[in-house]
Amino acid sequence: MTTNRRSTSAAAMIGAVAMIHCAGRADDMPSDEETAPELVATDAGPVRGVVHEDHRLFQGIPYAAPPVGALRWQAPQPASPWTEPRDATRPGSPCPQTPTAYTPIGSVDEDCLYLDVITPRSGDPERLRPVMVWLHGGGEATGAGSAFDARRLAVGGDVVVVTINFRLGIFGFLGYPGLDGSGTFGLQDQQAALRWVQRNIAAFQGDPGNVTLFGESWGAFAASAQLTSPAADGLFHRVALQSGFALADYPAGTFFPGLPALPPFWSPAAELEATGMALAVEQGWVEPESETDAALERLRGVPVEELLPHTARFTMPAFGNDVLPESPAEALRAGRFHDVPVLSGATQDEGRLFVALSYETEDDPMTPERYRALLVEAFGEAAEQVEAKYPVEAYGSPALAWAAVITDRVWWRATQEQNRSLAAHTPVFAFEFADRDAPAAFLAPPGFPLGAHHASDVVYLLDFVGEASGLSPEQQRLSQQMIAYWSQFARAGDPNHPDLPPWPPFRGEAPYVQSLAPGDGGIRGVDIEATHQLDFWSTL
Repeated sequence: MTTNRRSTSAAAMIGAVAMIHCAGRADDMPSDEETAPELVATDAGPVRGVVHEDHRLFQGIPYAAPPVGALRWQAPQPASPWTEPRDATRPGSPCPQTPTAYTPIGSVDEDCLYLDVITPRSGDPERLRPVMVWLHGGGEATGAGSAFDARRLAVGGDVVVVTINFRLGIFGFLGYPGLDGSGTFGLQDQQAALRWVQRNIAAFQGDPGNVTLFGESWGAFAASAQLTSPAADGLFHRVALQSGFALADYPAGTFFPGLPALPPFWSPAAELEATGMALAVEQGWVEPESETDAALERLRGVPVEELLPHTARFTMPAFGNDVLPESPAEALRAGRFHDVPVLSGATQDEGRLFVALSYETEDDPMTPERYRALLVEAFGEAAEQVEAKYPVEAYGSPALAWAAVITDRVWWRATQEQNRSLAAHTPVFAFEFADRDAPAAFLAPPGFPLGAHHASDVVYLLDFVGEASGLSPEQQRLSQQMIAYWSQFARAGDPNHPDLPPWPPFRGEAPYVQSLAPGDGGIRGVDIEATHQLDFWSTL
């Protein structure tokens, strides 16, 4: 039980760094002069948003009933209808979460199943646009769709963008014996939002027959789960995965100091249910011999504030149920997933952010001796082989060498394996985000460049509400190019665009990966197998 607790706490960290930027309030959407209200009819009732100079914005639209009281830890239910125009000019509440120094969004409001829709203003009002549904990162413990401003993507890509809130942590992924849907409520919320899109997005000039599910970090991890979920069949038609994969495992100490080796972050339903029951008994919320119905009734009465401190123990979706019949890792390896085109990749220096957060500090920089000790902890007798491949002298510091090990062994090994598994059955377009001068997520220790770190690609597609992107003119050009690629992929299932460098598909015999960096020649093919030493890792 201790190992499970530590591994789920680690899982909570993996995407939380993707939300570091989100210091702005969710209602601090960058404002143009508002020109007029806009009324749109949904199947539950009319909503009134706002028309800006170049886009239309609708916020806080309920896609399901509030999961409160008896609906806590239930599948999402239909929202109650309304007749008068509903104000859609402010976002709904984020789902319950505890603010941290890095992710300052906080909420204790379970009434949180809301989405936002942003569309371009111009164009033929009868023409339906591609739809892009964003799944936020945050380690499945923090974050909100309403923390992102998708205006640049919607207007620049001529697409309709939907951002959603979904249940997190213990509220979204609690397991308990006899609880129908154990460990999958957050995934079910995402599916409910996608069904809302199917029913309603045409009223917002979106095409329900052309929906792209895209996400970063935990959002991409969730999108890979939806790829394998029978319940998601027909709800989307393309998937874009940014720095999130179903197949990653972590050697000891590579995810967080002192953590044991971790398998892919999917939990057998029985294990998650045992974890939930042990917690409930440990906290005195239920008696050990309580009948299931009585125990669940008591659990649904526990205050949010009492549950939140335990949320990090429930960030691993459960499989062995109707939502995920099997581990998504095994389903992807076996080719059992929805046959839709996939855009998939990671950043060049994924591991640097995690090293800067947990292994390297200004007061305690990593020494060569500690680097060697970490290698021994992770790789045992093979540590000397790894050090020979990743010598400190080649990277400038022990911390940067360790970050390269994590980037290559954990992130790129899994990303490339996932790309190969997908490409055996469906079109795949692979990328590496490689702008090593990307705006930094936070102030790194002196002498430790963050480079193209985890989540650094997000601001090239979406803004964080209340914050400027911080992009230079060259980076703004790369942002425009990435928006063109992503929106063209949403439009056609292929990112190739007449105004951009060609992007060949990834194939097993020709594993092409497109490097995305600013400047002349920044967009080009790159040999990922060589740059991330994947041949070496395949033999270790």
